[in-house]
Amino acid sequence: METPAANDKGYALAVYLLYLIGFLTGITALVGVIIAYVKKPTATGFLQSHFQFQVRTFWIGLLYLGVGSFLLFLYVGGPILLWWFVWTLVRTIKGLILLNDGRPIPQPTSWLFG
Repeated sequence: METPAANDKGYALAVYLLYLIGFLTGITALVGVIIAYVKKPTATGFLQSHFQFQVRTFWIGLLYLGVGSFLLFLYVGGPILLWWFVWTLVRTIKGLILLNDGRPIPQPTSWLFG
């Protein structure tokens, strides 16, 4: 039988994977943030920082995506959308590595890479 911490680690892993798949489908990122919101209040230890980081990755990423998409009409949104893609990819991969190592996100409230 799995411990609650091991179970929560599986949920955190699932959220990161859903974010990666979200580059192709979009909807999976929404599912991921819902999972992160549900698990965040009961998470303990280093997993709390991961769920907080995941929630912020979704909302800040949505902000970058929205601004970049809007500014495409003014022909300046491309660099913002490129930034959003790289930023989201780096945060997700960094989160996966730290989760795998059993370490917390150093700065889960950061607007950059945590």
